[in-house]
Amino acid sequence: MADINALLWPKSVAIVGAAEDTSILRGRILNVMRMHDFAGSFHPVNRKLDKVQGLQAYPSIDAIPESVDLAVLIIPAESVADEMIRCGKAGIKAVQILASGFAEEPGEKGEAMQVRIQEIAKQYDMAVAGPNSEGFTNLVAKLCVTFSTTMEMGEQPLIPDNTNGRIAVVAQSGGVGYSFFDRGRPKELPFSYIVSTGNEACLETLQIVDHLLNDDGTDIVLMFMEDVKTPELLAPVAEKALRAGKPLIAIKVGQTEAGARAAQSHTGALAGAYEVYQAQFQRYGIIEGRDQDEIVDLAQGFSVHRNLLPAGKRVGIFTASGGAGGWMADTAAAAGLEIPELDTATRTRIDALLPPYGTSHNPVDGTAQVIRQKGYAEMSEMIAASDNVDAVIAVSSARNPVGWEHERDRLMRVGRETKKPILLWAYHLPHPDVQKLVSQAGFSIYSNLRNCATTLSAMADYRAFREDFLKPTEVKTIDVDKKEARARLDQSGPVLSEHEARHVLKTYGIGYGAGILLERAEDTAKLSIDGPAVLKVQSPEIPHKTDAGAIALNIQGKQALKAAFEMITTKARAFAPDAHIQGVSVQPMAADGVDVILGIHRDDSFGPMLMLGLGGIHVEVLKDVIFAPVPIQADEARRLIRRLKAAPILDGQRGAAPADVDALIDVIVRLSQFAADFAGEIDEIDLNPIRVHPQGEGVSLLDALIIQRRSL
Repeated sequence: MADINALLWPKSVAIVGAAEDTSILRGRILNVMRMHDFAGSFHPVNRKLDKVQGLQAYPSIDAIPESVDLAVLIIPAESVADEMIRCGKAGIKAVQILASGFAEEPGEKGEAMQVRIQEIAKQYDMAVAGPNSEGFTNLVAKLCVTFSTTMEMGEQPLIPDNTNGRIAVVAQSGGVGYSFFDRGRPKELPFSYIVSTGNEACLETLQIVDHLLNDDGTDIVLMFMEDVKTPELLAPVAEKALRAGKPLIAIKVGQTEAGARAAQSHTGALAGAYEVYQAQFQRYGIIEGRDQDEIVDLAQGFSVHRNLLPAGKRVGIFTASGGAGGWMADTAAAAGLEIPELDTATRTRIDALLPPYGTSHNPVDGTAQVIRQKGYAEMSEMIAASDNVDAVIAVSSARNPVGWEHERDRLMRVGRETKKPILLWAYHLPHPDVQKLVSQAGFSIYSNLRNCATTLSAMADYRAFREDFLKPTEVKTIDVDKKEARARLDQSGPVLSEHEARHVLKTYGIGYGAGILLERAEDTAKLSIDGPAVLKVQSPEIPHKTDAGAIALNIQGKQALKAAFEMITTKARAFAPDAHIQGVSVQPMAADGVDVILGIHRDDSFGPMLMLGLGGIHVEVLKDVIFAPVPIQADEARRLIRRLKAAPILDGQRGAAPADVDALIDVIVRLSQFAADFAGEIDEIDLNPIRVHPQGEGVSLLDALIIQRRSL
């Protein structure tokens, strides 16, 4: 791959198309670049002017007397390819294309020009960013290769004076990417890079992220994603970030049909199914944000507390406003945090300071009197000392910088010495001086109530996830007959009836065989079944037997069995006259239990995904389903089950016995292994429902469908 360092760390930059007029983009970009103290040199290229904004200009890229590391192209789309060739011949190894009019536009012309960009970049081994982007900023080098107005900052320094973790932004949308910086800089957040990737003709988001993970000056990466051009990069890049302890925080657009259309028209991206992306994020510890403010607040938490993430979700709350403290307690609980009562020793120390109307319960209502005496720093420190909490949230107006300035020394000491993160929620808009002070001291401060609690919860989840990820894992093998499974698949058509699917699944230990298949109604006379039975027509052309009425339940006695056979085959032929009827399966009715759906869906980008849900025939209405990449080990399968909204049903409700979750986990592991082993052959699998019986009694597979890839 081309050298991304040549793009992000040039010593000399040529701006092809630079203009004198700073009110237009071609002039604004050079103006923005010159506003900051970049140590390298700028060379405007303009065919008509000898000077541009006071700098010597050149008629072409090859007329510049010194070597150029980076060429910035802000010229019409039709001229980009020829200019890239001139850059390649001049030995320039990096190109930033700001022009639009490529694959993001309808028609074949733009797509063809984008393909040509790719060909030229490969020919000359150039690192090419864009087109259709807002450029990038290297804040450490003070290089702002962008026309974004957010970088017209006047006297405000690009990087604040604190030692917090530095944040990189990689966004397909330049406007959104720079908005993270615009919202984060007033919060005293230090950024390292802002990179907008646009159409990603050559360099794509995950390649940039992979490069930045090697950068010692980057600790957190924010991603704004419209799609993933190379899906196979996601897993290794995310795992690399986990090992490095550098959180990836992402927003994925295209979650709805309308959002997907917008993504396609904006950058030529084809947005994948959101549930699949969400499953990938959850598998690899990528933290998902919901909006601009939340993603910036999440970044703040990891930036300030990167070396002090909470060991659990128990939080102590300190407030001088009882109402605000109660509100925070409710919000924290909704975010999955616990608010335990403080231990006796800690409460005794706090009680000695409180007036009669204060309380040392959790939340601790310290009152204005205690704030004046001890301040937020020491009170938070006392609460953090409790073995019952993993973090502290202090609630304050944060409007009076004088009071906080009086606490400066105590804030700095507590920030250095505390072993647990302390977050502040300001119910008023915090004063900028307070924001700066607490950031320097090592506290994060939030004006959004929910984001404060959500950030603390996310930090605890990330720490637990990463610690679990870094543990040595034992991959348990299961007994399977892959050769037999493949043989049965080869013998079957594109769609396998339940009877055929059961034979295949049995080779992986799923289910208990295919039952009895009868071809004629008269064959029912030979049956000997104790108790009621279920009869189902078997035909690849009738995958959903209930829709056809081709199923009969609770049938008992030979005469009833024969009548049921004739009834369901008649309905099946009426429903699908041309269907090939293989026969009718007869099985004993399953005992009671909890119905679960398991399935496999092959995503075009990420391959087989396992789906798990509760609800049986109602799953499409309830939509209580989750997805995960395959294969899946037992521990992850257990976590997936607990994420279902209806998971408590499996624990036993209103006197019902707990369900056999271990047996369900075994099926999940086996099905996921089957899907992984036959990833290239299977499009879909539907096990709906699987009935989970009481603990120790196993599961029953009530229906099965396998669809092979039709392209084979």
